Amino acid sequence: MKNKFLFLGIAAALFIACEADNTADIVINDNSTTNNTTNNGGGSEENTTVNLSGVYTTDLTLDSDIEYIVTGPVLIADGATLTVPAGMTIKAEPVGVNAYIAIQQGAKIQAIGTSANPIVFTSNASTPSSGNWGGIVLCGRAPINSTADGSTDTATTEVGGLSFGGNSPADDSGNLQYVRIEYAGGAIDGNAELNGLSVYGVGTGTTIDYVQIFEGSDDGFEFFGGTVDASHLVVVNAEDDSIDWTEGFVGTLTDVYVQHGVSHDKAFECDGYNTDFSNETDYFSAPTITNVTVIGANDNSEAVRLRAGTRGIFTNIVLTNFGKGFRLDGDAGDNPTGQGVLDGLLNVTDVTFNNVTTTMENNTTEAFVEADFISGVGNGTGTDIATWGAGWTRGIN
Repeated sequence: MKNKFLFLGIAAALFIACEADNTADIVINDNSTTNNTTNNGGGSEENTTVNLSGVYTTDLTLDSDIEYIVTGPVLIADGATLTVPAGMTIKAEPVGVNAYIAIQQGAKIQAIGTSANPIVFTSNASTPSSGNWGGIVLCGRAPINSTADGSTDTATTEVGGLSFGGNSPADDSGNLQYVRIEYAGGAIDGNAELNGLSVYGVGTGTTIDYVQIFEGSDDGFEFFGGTVDASHLVVVNAEDDSIDWTEGFVGTLTDVYVQHGVSHDKAFECDGYNTDFSNETDYFSAPTITNVTVIGANDNSEAVRLRAGTRGIFTNIVLTNFGKGFRLDGDAGDNPTGQGVLDGLLNVTDVTFNNVTTTMENNTTEAFVEADFISGVGNGTGTDIATWGAGWTRGIN
């Protein structure tokens, strides 16, 4: 029988908190164990389980011969890399937001699967359900608008109090490719939440491509500032928003498929800045969104809400089964969403509405008509999920 060794980092005490740290401490203990069993029936069989929790200050490469269980917060520290081979399944104990994986500033994750051998992060519950664990958190050094423009100052994540943001647009937090994140996310309160994939100040050096969030309790993907370009994103049955951005996100989202279940909020909830704090810069979120298909639950809900001054260029969109397509909220002060429409910085080109009652609702203080915001109605074809989603996604109708 060969031995398996896992070199562990230092256990740490972390804070579960938002930027105003007023929540309880959580102490992370190093619980890692290796259990070997021998098959005495003529051969030797190794059955190895390793529990992951704590801070990892050196590279951690997972072994496909080992079963890994996330039992608490797993933090990959500055300078370290977490490597996950294609085809692996990593499970998390169903302890809600007390178990998650965080890639801190200066650390990286290399989780590169294939369509035939995706990497799956899921629940260890016998009957998994949404919110069983906290998902994956990426923290980079790309700009955010909750700190001064051009500054290397940082903000802190809603859960864990981890630093993010800075002045490195090309910052690299690693690679997530052909990855499925299941049953993740959850909220401590209204200001402290974990999502399927929480993307904090992540730069263009990072690859997020072919990633699905399945049966999540909070948002699917949430982008807190940063510049990262993400593509081939799938969200199925998120209980809150499927795609969310805030704090000056200026990356691109290309080929996005969203499918609502019974419990859900918006397909897209889009903020120009974090209204719980302030916009410390002179810019708002302004991503480019291309090739999107959203399938609603036909329950008279909203597909896309645009607010807090967000900008954004939407192209080639299909929205199906909604009461409202696009709702715009704003004012003439700190939240000039409507002004973005007038300036040509917030618009939709080539969109098809299927069974959508109201295509646009203007709740801003600026006067404009639908043609100022939407053009090419009926020309949207969305994304070809049947082709690029084949083999590695789950739950698509």
